[in-house]
Amino acid sequence: MITFQSDASGDVMMFDEIAHHMMDIMGKERTRRGVVTVEQMPECIARLKAAIAEDRAHARGKAPGEEAEETGVAARVSLAQRAVPLVELLERSLQREKPVLWGI
Repeated sequence: MITFQSDASGDVMMFDEIAHHMMDIMGKERTRRGVVTVEQMPECIARLKAAIAEDRAHARGKAPGEEAEETGVAARVSLAQRAVPLVELLERSLQREKPVLWGI
């Protein structure tokens, strides 16, 4: 588990694989410990929002039940469901000018 923390908001916990995917999207290195500085937040937020929009557009292009047939799984957890809490943490942190840390 990786926990993203900031003095501006509550913690956001993610399994390592998902957190690493979020780091990739934000352009951050996959490290055990790290920081998103206040200066980096606008770009990280923009990258995450763009990835969410792309994921939603891709999901709209599928027919209802199509994914269930392909994978045998009724529904998947979307990127938006996983990323929105992190985006909100970053936005609150940017407003209060507080860094977001993980692995501390």
